[in-house]
Amino acid sequence: MTRVVLLGSSPGPDTAPTGLRLAALPGGPTVAERLRSQILSLDPRPATIESDDVAAALRALADVAESATESLLILPANSVIHDELIYQITKTKRGALALIAKEPRPEAADEAQEDIVPIDEAEPEISLRRFEDLPVRARAGKSRIVSVGTAHHAVTRPNMVALGPLHVSTRNAAVLAEACREMAGLAHLFGEDDDLVQLLIFGLVRKGVSVGVRGRRDLFFRRVSTQQEADEAVAEMSGFDEDRARLNNAVKGADGFFTTYFVSTYSRFIARWAARRGLTPNQVTLISITLGVLAAACFATGDRPWMVLGGALIYFAFVFDCVDGQVARYARKFGVLGAWLDATFDRFKEYVVFAGLAIGWVVSGNGDDIWILALAAIGLQSVRHLLDFSYGVANRRKPPAQLPTLPLTAPDDRPLRKALERRRVERSQGIRGVLKMWSKAGRYRAVHWARKMIVFPIGERFAAIAITAALFDARITFLTLVIWGTVAAVYTLTGRLMRSLA
Repeated sequence: MTRVVLLGSSPGPDTAPTGLRLAALPGGPTVAERLRSQILSLDPRPATIESDDVAAALRALADVAESATESLLILPANSVIHDELIYQITKTKRGALALIAKEPRPEAADEAQEDIVPIDEAEPEISLRRFEDLPVRARAGKSRIVSVGTAHHAVTRPNMVALGPLHVSTRNAAVLAEACREMAGLAHLFGEDDDLVQLLIFGLVRKGVSVGVRGRRDLFFRRVSTQQEADEAVAEMSGFDEDRARLNNAVKGADGFFTTYFVSTYSRFIARWAARRGLTPNQVTLISITLGVLAAACFATGDRPWMVLGGALIYFAFVFDCVDGQVARYARKFGVLGAWLDATFDRFKEYVVFAGLAIGWVVSGNGDDIWILALAAIGLQSVRHLLDFSYGVANRRKPPAQLPTLPLTAPDDRPLRKALERRRVERSQGIRGVLKMWSKAGRYRAVHWARKMIVFPIGERFAAIAITAALFDARITFLTLVIWGTVAAVYTLTGRLMRSLA
């Protein structure tokens, strides 16, 4: 569950004819009615905090954060937002995440003039610029918010606004409460145009919390204050294909090369077809298992036509292995049983196929020494799976890296930027420096996909089995699995040891 906090109330009475109504939507709900229906599954009784009195609102937020036993989703009550965007924000694994919009860059001539002064030498400012009717008083890097200011606190080269939705994990709720209470005592320093959500991020960043950033991308969000803005928001929102965005988001963004280019290009459409016909992820998993067993049976014959058919079946077994997760994410059908089935039977399909290949080699009269390679492939993959699982558990227990802090009373962000620069230099030395260089190399497309392939993920493994079994024989298949798997194990283990020591 998620604790939802609505800031302010939607302009205009909810039931008044003159209230802000989204007349073009089915039922013509008010802005507040629609938003409450969207968050009902997250929190049936959301907390509502009036935002007219900043100090009182901050104290009320502190009370909510202190009592929270789950993550917090903070939303302006006058938000017009897609359901999918709410889902994506609340499912983040980051300690805090804000929906932002970066200010458009100036024209080329002005930009060149601005770049005369490097950002490290730029003076902090209290920007009077506005974007989407919000003051541009924050700066974002590639993945997180670096600094936030107010009408009293200057920021070095601000470039963004916090649109409204802010998600804070349970572990950072106490920090948010502490920041809110401290800011309530400083409320006299804030200006009338300081946005409450941006103030919350100001407190979190200065308390050392890493606040990640997310853009709207292919989804819609807008705050509305007048009926004209509400009508414009509905018209603009109708131009977005939320179902397509939901379908695209059902595909994992970190899949391997083979999965990305040879499966996910069309498997998402199978997932949507299956979800709309009521198929559950577990049912799709059973289809994948069945195809895997049939592939093993084909391989067990040892005959070339059946080996080719087995290669095709193991490919489609993997396709449906991807589809089951995509159905779960698209239809919002998650369960412990499904997660267990998916993880367990991935290994089952591989191992039963290994057995089928070995049996086919033997029945073809090639001798039974193939079992040595088969057992080596099974043992290697089992060890790799165990290492993946144990490292994941250990990594989840690792506390997040502490960012530099800055007193809320500090008038500008220069001390914070200097501390961040020192931290960057320190993390660029030794093992951390090597890891950072390797991470930067991933910006090159060829390196990115090479790193994906070298770890021999499940997509590449199933592709290797399908291709080598169809074109060659079981011995080539097992040699490919053992050699590539060994390289992958050494590469992965080396990287994890380096990260553990960094």
